[in-house]
Amino acid sequence: MGVSGALVRLAVRHSHLLVIEVPGHWLTRVAVERLAGIRGWRLAVSPADADILAVCGSPGPELALAAVSLWEQLPGPRTRIDVAAPDLVAAALDQADAVLRDTARQRRDSTARDGQGSHDGEDPAASGRDDPAAARHERPATAYGGHPTDWRGACSAVQGDAMGPAAIESAPRGAIALAHGGEDRDGLEMDVLHVRLGPVLPDWPAGLVLRAHLHGDLIVEAQAGVVDAGQGGYASGAHVVGGDTSGEASQDVGEFAAQRCDNAARVLALAGWQDAAGRARAVRDRLLTGEWSVATTELARLRRRVRRSGLLRWSLRRVGPLLPGELARLGLAPELTGDVWDRLNGMLDRAVAAVGGSGSVVVSLPVTPPAAVAGVVSGWDVATARLIVASLDIAALGTVRDG
Repeated sequence: MGVSGALVRLAVRHSHLLVIEVPGHWLTRVAVERLAGIRGWRLAVSPADADILAVCGSPGPELALAAVSLWEQLPGPRTRIDVAAPDLVAAALDQADAVLRDTARQRRDSTARDGQGSHDGEDPAASGRDDPAAARHERPATAYGGHPTDWRGACSAVQGDAMGPAAIESAPRGAIALAHGGEDRDGLEMDVLHVRLGPVLPDWPAGLVLRAHLHGDLIVEAQAGVVDAGQGGYASGAHVVGGDTSGEASQDVGEFAAQRCDNAARVLALAGWQDAAGRARAVRDRLLTGEWSVATTELARLRRRVRRSGLLRWSLRRVGPLLPGELARLGLAPELTGDVWDRLNGMLDRAVAAVGGSGSVVVSLPVTPPAAVAGVVSGWDVATARLIVASLDIAALGTVRDG
């Protein structure tokens, strides 16, 4: 028992969380990331990498179904926590810690999963699972075209040029369908693969689902939507914050600047600069916890470090360029003019202006139309498309903010 207990304690200290952010609950997700980091826990990139499934907010029916499917894919020992608000995060993480340490409970969970796994591959009628309602539960129709999809692809992890498990149209449960033939731009036949990115994906906007038609790894056509789009409202088109860092206005300024840092961290992480991404998240956390003096200094230092990086500039230049006319056509903010490099620096500039501005600052926070996201990724490979999406500095995507 002594050895077993020591191994359990060691394993729990290195737990990985797979975070599901309900659209509009980014503050809850940030609180989970911050407090988990204090414990030494890390973020998982896929269900196979996770010990804890953390659902931030109250999901609608589609995202709830995705969470159930992702939960089925977590290996043991495992636990799930549902966190409705930022002030409930600490208690939820304590609960997760206790469940992971409960070896008897984990043993029962493992036995139950082994029993469920024995049915895999059986004929539904022979196993007693031929009920139409059960079948609908296993293969739900989505709000984007009505095609049956498998929510096992809800966490399509794409790292670099490699694509992990993705939800494929009409694929058997848990499988990836074979590509079918299609005509390429030069008239030759090429394999076409239909994949879905999201709604749960590292460094990805909450609730966004991107259906992509791939020629190789090149996106030739895409459609985008938001899960449970009818469950919430839309954010306002503009947000007025004050330069005074006291009272209610300072909270607005802090949240605005923190979200810019959070979005910049996504770009930096996808570009492969994990150290700078971690610094951006640290500044974000300081802004949200009211450490204004330190946060302002570190934010200015981060902006200088990013601008001085010749390698980063070389990597992001000429990636996803957007001209003012195209932005107007897509319904995107004019501040997004330029390429990914320009937009990354714009995020940091807006954060610095918010926390260091004097007087009243009017900040544009338009709702990003999902169709615009689909419009900017066509013609790019999947990894680059993720960078472009992250660079859009999305403040709201058919969602409401944390209440």
